[in-house]
Amino acid sequence: MLELIDVSKRVGGEDHIRNVNLRFDRGSLNVLLGPTLSGKTSLMRLMAGLDKPTSGDIRVDGKSVVGMAVQKRNVAMVYQQFINYPSLTVYENIASPMRVAGTDSATIDRKVREAADLMKLGEFLDRTPLNLSGGQQQRTALARALVKGADLVLLDEPLANLDYKLREELRVELPKIFAETGAIFLYATTEPHEALLLGGRTATLSEGRVTQFGPTIEVYNRPADLMTAQTFADPPLNIVPMIKSGNDLSFGGKSVAAPASAQGLADGPYRVAVRPHHLLLHAPAGICLELEAEVSTSEITGSESFIHVESSGERWVALTHGVHRVQPGDRIPVFLDPGSFFIFDAQDRLVASPSQGALPHEDLAVASAGHG
Repeated sequence: MLELIDVSKRVGGEDHIRNVNLRFDRGSLNVLLGPTLSGKTSLMRLMAGLDKPTSGDIRVDGKSVVGMAVQKRNVAMVYQQFINYPSLTVYENIASPMRVAGTDSATIDRKVREAADLMKLGEFLDRTPLNLSGGQQQRTALARALVKGADLVLLDEPLANLDYKLREELRVELPKIFAETGAIFLYATTEPHEALLLGGRTATLSEGRVTQFGPTIEVYNRPADLMTAQTFADPPLNIVPMIKSGNDLSFGGKSVAAPASAQGLADGPYRVAVRPHHLLLHAPAGICLELEAEVSTSEITGSESFIHVESSGERWVALTHGVHRVQPGDRIPVFLDPGSFFIFDAQDRLVASPSQGALPHEDLAVASAGHG
């Protein structure tokens, strides 16, 4: 078990990590999700022992490891910017941690070739890293981490340099492989859909602070606050001010009946967040709110379209399946299902959300589409 207890890290008078409390169990898959400069790499460096916290404690199985040399920790770490030994062949790069550990030659050979096959490196084992593409070098670093048998595996955006097909394959395979070893597996990403595909548990980060930690689907379905909801949203959320009065919700000059989740809220101002795939171009069944909107721009990504619109001074983006050809200046109706609203109070705390349960089918479709 790995624990971070009130961990903070200051560099040059700036807080890189602020009062982080996390616990990771052996054999668990964990995701660190946040935008660039949110603290993911800084947090991983503290876990690996590459940096010391300014305050707080880091414990492994109840014992503090702050100050313990990196060489004494059984940790494997792979960065987006891969690191290999330039003078060694791919085979020897992968084999290096096992040679240091004194593993016998037969076991080294078997594990190197198994890892190379998984990473599609079998034909490159005799090459040196300088004779490989960037993606092949990244796979070499991943294979080396795979064979090390580490207790803690830290992967910092490790698939960003790989082609789409291999990236999707490894997203499925890597968690399975490391889980079988009983290692604590941490995977840092800026992409919400990647966290959803990996599953496990997710910690959302913002400006060096963990805003929420829990089962990935629960954090996605019920973000504790607006910052967490925004972190777990790509494309960005539609966020607009709203007034609750009686059983009605009003914004954009129109009102709609409050969903069951919001009926118990006190009257007053709130903010409502709507995921782009819940802003619809066709009226859904049941109660909905129709807004007249003017198209600002549209983006067609192949199987999907992003439609940017303005309505009553508010900007919205809709993510829809299929190709929708609209032009800037077109007037179109857009529709909102109140049942899809995330509602936040004046302190940006979640006070009402869509009905809970399994991840909705349409949300899985958005996750699988791979936007980032």
